[in-house]
Amino acid sequence: MALRAIRGAIQLDQDEREHLLKSTAELLTKMLHANNLDAGQIVDIMFTATPDLVSEFPAVAAREIGLGDVPLLCFVEMNVKHGLPRVIRIMIHADIELSRAEVQHVYLRGATALRSDLVP
Repeated sequence: MALRAIRGAIQLDQDEREHLLKSTAELLTKMLHANNLDAGQIVDIMFTATPDLVSEFPAVAAREIGLGDVPLLCFVEMNVKHGLPRVIRIMIHADIELSRAEVQHVYLRGATALRSDLVP
């Protein structure tokens, strides 16, 4: 097993609590499924939100889908002038048998523009 970092991001349509939680849960679930992860393999999950997202902590979505015993931490993304608005980013650290090249990073909606090199 190796410790791997799995990245993902999603752009929200609006800063509304239920939309933020649903979108974050969607991204997190797709990241877990794409890499065949279960909660026991997860070391921790870090979330960032652009400064224009203030309706809820993204980590709440992880607790709501059953990851309450995983260490979770939220940060505010840098406020860069040309940055994409309303974006949640996630980094999962997990003990998995995949090589770095095999890890599947997930970018959804407008966030695909952030890493077009990783989006199929």
